[in-house]
Formats: sequence, structure tokens, C-alpha cells
Amino acid sequence: MSKTLVKSTAIVGSMTMVSRVLGFIRDIVIARFFGADATTDAFFVAFKIPNFMRRLFAEGAFSQAFVPVLSDYKENHSFDALKELVDKTAGSLATVLFFVTLLGVIGAPILIYIFAPGFALNGESRYELSVEMLRFTFPYLFFISLTAMAGGVLNTFSKFAIPAITPVLLNLSLLAAIFWLSPQLDQPVMALAWGVLLAGIAQLAFQFPFLNKLGLMPRLRLDREHPGVKKIMHLMLPALFGVSVTQINLLVDTLLASFLISGSVSWLYYSDRLVEFPLGIFGIALATVMLPSLSKSFAADKAEEFSASLDAGLRLVVLLGLPAAAGLFFLAQPMLATLFQYDAFAVTDVQHTASSLMAYAVGLPAFILVKVLVPGFTSRQDMKTPVNIGVIAVLANLIMSLSLVSFFQHAGLALATSLAAFVNAALLFVTLIKTGVFKAQKGWLSFSAKVLLANLVVGLIYLNDYSLAQWYAWGAFDRVWHLSLEILAVLTLYFVTLLILGVRPTHIIKKQQS
Repeated sequence: MSKTLVKSTAIVGSMTMVSRVLGFIRDIVIARFFGADATTDAFFVAFKIPNFMRRLFAEGAFSQAFVPVLSDYKENHSFDALKELVDKTAGSLATVLFFVTLLGVIGAPILIYIFAPGFALNGESRYELSVEMLRFTFPYLFFISLTAMAGGVLNTFSKFAIPAITPVLLNLSLLAAIFWLSPQLDQPVMALAWGVLLAGIAQLAFQFPFLNKLGLMPRLRLDREHPGVKKIMHLMLPALFGVSVTQINLLVDTLLASFLISGSVSWLYYSDRLVEFPLGIFGIALATVMLPSLSKSFAADKAEEFSASLDAGLRLVVLLGLPAAAGLFFLAQPMLATLFQYDAFAVTDVQHTASSLMAYAVGLPAFILVKVLVPGFTSRQDMKTPVNIGVIAVLANLIMSLSLVSFFQHAGLALATSLAAFVNAALLFVTLIKTGVFKAQKGWLSFSAKVLLANLVVGLIYLNDYSLAQWYAWGAFDRVWHLSLEILAVLTLYFVTLLILGVRPTHIIKKQQS
């Protein structure tokens, strides 16, 4: 992997870390103010629907189709042609989003019935509250999808920091809504829905100065016959499914959890949020940088460079994904107690959330692998293969979810999602090898053995028995202090062990350059 690619990944990862840390603060405040009950279940469903569509449509299918076409125009066409593509894509996207948003607001009762049928069938207040909230949160899709397009433009020009830091505005908006708006409302939790809507507007507006600096501030022009727009639309149709399998599986979790006891949706949400921390800092950051890089290699017909970049990305997944998964699994309850066990969020909530967090942690390496492997197809404008594989993964998840939920409740849903992610990642990986797109560089066996040995050393020394009763009894300062020391010690030992074993980041860079 080139130094530029490593540097860009580090930039996106660090910006994402800032956003995720602030996101944890946001979730801590939500847990402290509202706990995990019927009202938070209602909000998390109302927020998950536009958020799911954002990841499926804007950051999933659209970005995977838009960036390769935009990269092609940047490499092989004039700037005027590039600007025309941006203008007409923005106009077409905004038009579609307007009508989708209108339908979503009008059809909110139907959407809640589809995405959380348990709310309606059980005749609960959660249904009415979630419908009311969705009418505020659904327009977020309009603004954040246009924000994702702006981010695609900026990423193509290697301006990675701005799109990566943009989610901070969502967290700030929700925090402001909790502290200043919720006390003014008869139903305080409705402030969260208002916060989501305002965040969407702020995130889009934040992109404008940077687009203008590039000379690519869009003038909305509707032209679906433009060849670039037609190509994007053609690529999007299969990509709608293929690049968002994990999100579909998480949505299945929410749907089935709506039939379980109150709090189940919230427990899954909080455990998913913890898994999203390493996934965002590393997995999504790496995928964000790799997509334009791989697209550029493909446009320039540099097959060896393409394969070497994938190889380096996969090595980084092994290097960082395995210890992250182990840490989340073994430190689930201490982490959750430190972050959320205050006021309305009880010890029982920590224990229930920990069971699903451990199940999601099992699948973390696979979640990251999928993020890295899918651009290996979409950067070559091959959307059909991830779709075909995605169908298998979703069916596997559904079968396993229905099988495991009766035994392990909400944790069974999380475990099924993790196992389905391994199915998805394995099939993507094998396909890239069979088609000759990916050819592994030398040294994989030695590299993997050293990484596994380093993880084993850390596990034997630091994953000792600790008193959970102590974590529950400690105050906030003691929890943060002990958890920080534990994580720092584990990370230090892990990387020192890697150095002793001869693993160097420069080795990965050289593998990509050779």
C-alpha cells in the first residue's frame, strides 16, 4: 500500500475516531437521560429506517456506483465534462430523493409496520410514538444522501478529512437537542427526532464551501439521459443490494427484536454502536480510501497495482481486526458499564447488551473484510457479483436468526448476523481469487502466524478474571481510569510483541509497491 494510501486511511480513521468518540458521548447521554425502554425503542426504530436507507442507498449503492464513474471522468475527460456530470447527477439525485422523502413521511405508519411489526401487532404505544418520530427523522435521508454525494466528490479529489469529520455534526445536534430542547417538550424523547432533522441540514451545508473551492458546487440540472448519469443509475440497481448486506441483516435483527421484550431493540442498538467504533475507525476508513484508489488503478489498467492494494488492505484487516474483535468480546461488560451504566441504564441493561455485543464481536473481522472486499468488485463496475453473494448471505442470516432467536433471544440475532458476515466475506474472497483479480503476495502464512501469536500472548497475560461486581460498584472516574489502563496495556503489549516477532507497517507498504 502506498504511503499516500496509508496516510489517507490514517486521516479518515482519526477523523472517524473523533466522530465515534463524540457518538459514544451522545449515546451515554441518551442512556443516562432515557435509559432503555419503550420510548428509546421507538426512537431507535424511527432513526434506523432513514439511517438504513442512507447506508443502503446513499453511502452504499450510490457511492459505489458514483465514485468509479466520477474517477473515470476525472482521469479521461475534461473538467467541464466532470462538472456537467456532477451537476446532472445532483439534479437527478435530488429529484428522486424529494419524492422518496415525501412518500416516507406520508407512509410512516406503513414503514413502522414493515420495519418493526411487533410494535403494531402488540398494540403498544411504541408504534404511535415511532410513527410520529419517523415523520421528523425521514427527511434526514434527503439531506444526508446529498451529503454523501458531496463526500464522494471530495474523496475522489483526495479531500478525505471533510467527509470523515462531517458526522460530528449529527452528534452535536443530538446533544444540543437533549440538553436544550427536551426539557421544553411534553414528550422529551421527541427532541431526538428534531435533532436528527437539524443535523441533516447542517451536514449538507458544511460541504458547500469545500465543493465551491474545487469549482464543483453543483447546479441542480435534471438530465437522466446524460451518459454518465445513465451509467451510474445502471450500476446502482444491482448495488442497492450487494453493498449493503450487513445493513440488511442488522435490519432483520431489529425487525425480529420488535417481537421480543421491551429493551431488546435498544440493547441491540447499543451493542451495534460499540462494534461500529472499530469498524468505522478502521474498516470504513480503509474502504473509503480504497474505493477511489482502486477505481483509479482500474481506469489506468494497472492490474498488479490493483491486486497489491487489495492485498495490503487485507493484511491490515488481519493486523487490526483480530485484536479489536477479541477486545470487544472479553471486555464487553466493563466497556458497557463504563459507557452506559448510569441513572436510567441499569446493570441488567449492561448484561443484556453485553450478550449481543459479544455475539457481534465474533463477526467484526468479517464485517471489516466485507467493507474491504466489496470495492474490489465495485471499483471495476461489477455490481452483480456482490448482489449474488449478498442474496446468499441474507438468506443465511434469516435462517440462522429464526433458528437462534428462540434459544438466545436478541443475542441470537446478533450471532446470526456475525455468522452471515463470514459467509459473505468468504464468498467474496474466493470469487476475487478465482477470477484472477486478486493474487496474494508472498509471506501470508508467516504474517498470519505472527499476528495470531501476538493475539495469543496478549490473551494469556491480560484477559484474566476480573470482578464485574467491582466495575458495577465503581464510579465513573474509576471505571474510565481502569478501562483506559487495561486497553492501553493490551495495545502496548500487542504492538511490542509484533515488533519482537518482526512485523513492521513498512512491510505492508513494500508489499504493495513491489
